[in-house]
Amino acid sequence: MRSQGRFRRTALAALSAGVLLAVAGCEGGDRTAKGTTGTAEAKDVLLQPIASPGPGPFTASTARAADSPSPTGAPDGEPDSGTRTVHPVSGAVPGLYGGTRSVAACDVEKQTTLLTDDEDKAGAFAEAAGIEAVQIPGYLKSLTPVVLRADAQVTNHGYSAGSATAFQAVLQAGTAVLVDSRGMPRVRCACGNPLGPPVVADGKVAHRGERWPGYDPARIVAVEPGVKAATSLIIVNTDDNSWIERAMGDSGGRDRVPDDPPPFEPDADLLFPSPGRPSEPPSPDSTPSDSAPSEPEAPTDPGPDESSDGFGDTPPEEPWEYEEGVPEEVAPEPTQVFPAEPEEPDGPDVPAEPDAPMEADLGDVFAG
Repeated sequence: MRSQGRFRRTALAALSAGVLLAVAGCEGGDRTAKGTTGTAEAKDVLLQPIASPGPGPFTASTARAADSPSPTGAPDGEPDSGTRTVHPVSGAVPGLYGGTRSVAACDVEKQTTLLTDDEDKAGAFAEAAGIEAVQIPGYLKSLTPVVLRADAQVTNHGYSAGSATAFQAVLQAGTAVLVDSRGMPRVRCACGNPLGPPVVADGKVAHRGERWPGYDPARIVAVEPGVKAATSLIIVNTDDNSWIERAMGDSGGRDRVPDDPPPFEPDADLLFPSPGRPSEPPSPDSTPSDSAPSEPEAPTDPGPDESSDGFGDTPPEEPWEYEEGVPEEVAPEPTQVFPAEPEEPDGPDVPAEPDAPMEADLGDVFAG
């Protein structure tokens, strides 16, 4: 009996290894599925073009046909020329996603029906998404249909033998996805698969699958959750390259022009101006107003300048803190100290003496 059990375990291990190779590798995480072990398999990444269902799709495609958005500055050079680099970017960055005004990139109602009609798939989907199966309709309705504007690595989940198996994948720009209130892709509409944050492996990574024109391993994004839940997303209208504000959980019926559009053009290459720069989207709004607090008209000038700097946040914050702190705290001191000194009972000859220390103090202030 012991030998039969050992044989059975060996056969299952071999079968699991075959499944892992078939889906281009699995990753380990909080919600490990059957056949998912460790994080070493994250070094195998499957490339998934826009319409490719990939291995083990949960459902048929619910993505609506639409013109593919122009990638955010993706070059047309040789795909193997660059070193693989995955750039972290906040899901709240305006322009990370695109779409067509008043048109949903994914049929959410159809997606709900396809999942809930199959009890086994519904259970596997819910487990991978971290919800209960009965919550699937409300969960999908809370997500927002958009399309990626950059190639993005995600943790994808294929359906096999009644369970979800995780694997690393790079989704092509133009892929229809459903995102949550923090801008995280949660469902791939071409296959109904649940999505999670990527597991980015160090060292050499094997990219398997079909490569698309313009694919560059050095221009891959890893979407990170926004700092706080948002009520809307600023996306790019792929029809006329304009801005759209889309309410969270809305399929496009309430699309409108944003009241406060970003200080850069929708086709600007925001994702890779320099490493790590686009991870904090709120800074462009705060930086123009903070760079010159004493002048109400100054925010309109630094806005366009910083847009050309790549929607960054770190460089503007440090000089702002320095300039803000020095004039506000040090400059008032002479006016508070020296008017009090003439009131001392030293006599009328004292006014000549305060002049000397006042000049010395001010010199020290501005020299510092």
